[in-house]
Amino acid sequence: MTGLAFGGASVDGGLYTWITKLARHTSHPLDTAIAVWSDYGLALFAGLMLVAWWRARGAGEARMVRALATPLIVVVVYAVDVLVKSVFAETRPCRTLHVVTVEACPAAGDWSFPSNHAVIAGAAAVAIALTDHRLTRIAAPAAVLMAVSRVWIGAHYPHDVAVGLAFGALLAWLLMQLADRAAPLVRRMAGTRFGGLVTGV
Repeated sequence: MTGLAFGGASVDGGLYTWITKLARHTSHPLDTAIAVWSDYGLALFAGLMLVAWWRARGAGEARMVRALATPLIVVVVYAVDVLVKSVFAETRPCRTLHVVTVEACPAAGDWSFPSNHAVIAGAAAVAIALTDHRLTRIAAPAAVLMAVSRVWIGAHYPHDVAVGLAFGALLAWLLMQLADRAAPLVRRMAGTRFGGLVTGV
């Protein structure tokens, strides 16, 4: 279905322009570092998922089922976000406002609201935190930095990433409540040849 052609510039276009102007006057090495993080930083969350799973082995069914559910939850949240983006069909700010940005503006039809990166980061951070509270101190700041970086490089309005973080976090929290009901599956899995994946033995 064709989207609503949401006009994001009227929401916080001025703030977006100010941030991208600041980025243009920032040192090239810093811009490069932020751009690299923006493009590849989601890999950190994959690493944290592995750490959460490793630490969950032998820590009980409830914790292990959350560790196993986390990547699935992130994929589901991403799929929902793709549908939401197609409904709102917000044009990228770099196309609407015609500003010079750190990275090239995404192609026409690559919608802006909400930010995929922010949604994934928010969902991953919450799912990881619910699995292993000690990893929150890494996952939460990383999610915020991912969201900020998407505005810095010019790919999104601030509201794109703010809503993206909140949407991803909320949906991940709701899905994790459903995942908790699958804890008995871990007990069954422990008795199979794949038991080492959940027990650490």
